[in-house]
Amino acid sequence: MAILVTGGAGYIGSHSVLTLQKAGYEVIVLDNLVYGHQDLVEKVLKVKLIVGSTGDRALLREIFANHQIDAVMHFAAYAYVGESVTQPAKYYQNNVVGTLTLLEAMLEADINKFVFSSTCATYGVPDAVPITEDQSQNPINPYGATKLMVERILQDFNQAYDFRSVCLRYFNAAGADPEGNLGEDHNPETHLIPLVLQTALGHRESVSIFGTDYDTPDGSCIRDYIHVLDIAQAHILALKYLIDNGATDVFNLGNGSGFSVKEVIATARKITGKEIKAELSDRRPGDPPTLVGSGAKAKKILGWQPAFFNLDDIISHAWQWHQKRHQ
Repeated sequence: MAILVTGGAGYIGSHSVLTLQKAGYEVIVLDNLVYGHQDLVEKVLKVKLIVGSTGDRALLREIFANHQIDAVMHFAAYAYVGESVTQPAKYYQNNVVGTLTLLEAMLEADINKFVFSSTCATYGVPDAVPITEDQSQNPINPYGATKLMVERILQDFNQAYDFRSVCLRYFNAAGADPEGNLGEDHNPETHLIPLVLQTALGHRESVSIFGTDYDTPDGSCIRDYIHVLDIAQAHILALKYLIDNGATDVFNLGNGSGFSVKEVIATARKITGKEIKAELSDRRPGDPPTLVGSGAKAKKILGWQPAFFNLDDIISHAWQWHQKRHQ
């Protein structure tokens, strides 16, 4: 089977391409390379890369006409929360309009299997933790709102066109390919573990702890870190579920437990053997004390079993990658 992976040159997309290859699928990557890495697709993954946008209807028609695509995995989205607040038009255009254009092109080509990269940001401030799929969705930023809008479009497409999809709402993607060939490489970088490891490498003077007075055991925020290969594996399982005529559905990808900012920094100090200076800063607006997701539904229905839920493994794999990529 041939799978089109949009955003396949990005962090989670590239790891999903790797996992698809190992599972025996043929893969074609569509990526505009605004944030993706061409070298990783061409030199590491060695799959066909088409440079372009999901908003380019003519290009999509050409791809679907020239390739026998069986399903689409969709990772192509802008994902900087802060930027989405200051530039919402950019996010609605790319994340919503671009996705709608892709979905319409799929309908034209009679392709009806779609795995969507969603996010826990659709929940906003959670009603309770661990977060389950039936909690209310009230995103507090345009990024989360764009993802929720696509989820609703997919529900409507399912009703109207028998277009089947799986939405995977994941929490904090982290870690890297254990073989050190792929990993996280954002510019700018906003995620905690890469920022901590950049500090360990001497590329940053310090890492900031935003808020130390939360109602958590050590006062810092707690987040649910999911290894990127476990996320990739969930996408494969979601694809198989759709191939086996599974119904449209949504699943959280969470470990059901989290680690605080201070715990992440302490573990990184242990793994790297570096001091890693930390600066105490004020809380950021909109940061809930704890964001932890329940993966029970994905485990029950998709058979998802995370392999790397240990923080030591997650940071060790990321450290190996960062030393190789950024030393």
